[in-house]
Amino acid sequence: MAQRYTRLSLVILVILSLVYVISACEKDNQSLDTPNVSDLPQNEESNVAEARNMQKVKIGFAMDTLEEERWLKDRDLFKKALESMGAEVDIMEANGDVALQISQAETLISRGVDLLVIVPYNAEAAAAIVEKAHSAGIKLVSYDRLVKNAEIDLYISFDNERVGEMQAEAITKLVPKGKYVYIGGAMTDNNAHLLKKGVFNVLQPFIDRGDITVVYDQWTKDWDPENAFVNMEAALEANDNQIDAVISANDATAGGVIEALEALGLEGKIPVAGQDAELAAAQRIVEGTQTMTVYKPISTLTKKAAELTVSLAKGESVDADRKINNGKIEVPSVLLTPIPVDKSNIDETIIADGFHSREDVY
Repeated sequence: MAQRYTRLSLVILVILSLVYVISACEKDNQSLDTPNVSDLPQNEESNVAEARNMQKVKIGFAMDTLEEERWLKDRDLFKKALESMGAEVDIMEANGDVALQISQAETLISRGVDLLVIVPYNAEAAAAIVEKAHSAGIKLVSYDRLVKNAEIDLYISFDNERVGEMQAEAITKLVPKGKYVYIGGAMTDNNAHLLKKGVFNVLQPFIDRGDITVVYDQWTKDWDPENAFVNMEAALEANDNQIDAVISANDATAGGVIEALEALGLEGKIPVAGQDAELAAAQRIVEGTQTMTVYKPISTLTKKAAELTVSLAKGESVDADRKINNGKIEVPSVLLTPIPVDKSNIDETIIADGFHSREDVY
């Protein structure tokens, strides 16, 4: 009888041991399947947290044109900046066509972008794009050029009114009295109006004193240098070639102006201002046929724009230090500071920044 109880105790002991082993194995397997994040090394823990918080966004970029040198830089640098932040970017350009830009914006919206960035060809017509984006629950950022009469979410650019002031300040120092020609940009571009406002902020006191007379003032359709050339020809003809200074809305139009002056052997004799710091303008400044340009560091603009658009696309708040009225609302705005450039500081600005190489400029 004692032997039977001994064998029974032994069996019970074995069973209990097996239960204990199986339970331990299950516990080990469970700990392998669901690790505790706090048990991970610190760097691995942060990587897990970053992965959880990572939200890849897709940005649509609807551009007006790539005809001018600066817009190629904007496209490439903005794309690079967005991709460095882990975002995707879908870029389309409309070649100065209002209907095409609206159609392209609709395409970008249909592709499921999280946010739409637009360089409007026509500041007024682009309001339709804002409405379409908002109807789809997509925020819209106005890049470099302001969309008029629309509830845009953010405007980022350089201070274009200040650009115009810098142009006029540089030229009035050289020519405080005389006959001035103003060759504006495209009337459809709000920036052209801002530039002109800045120029006349400076010129008006000279005009009021009778020191300066603006003998020709004309917009340049589509910012086309050929149209600027025609405008300058008309200005020269109307004034018997007696012109003392020219302010052009950008470097491309300045190129058309200087071509018209060259036809009469007047290049380098009449101060000409531009803006954008295009390579051809930098070369003309070194040669002495263009007096100055205004440098807007595009890498700064594109990096800031990428940072703000990604934040907006993720639903985060952004710090906009200015408000600009676009005819409908006070638009939250970020305006960067431009830099006047002439022969005396070209090496320390656009060349030192790598915007253009010294070899190309000289």
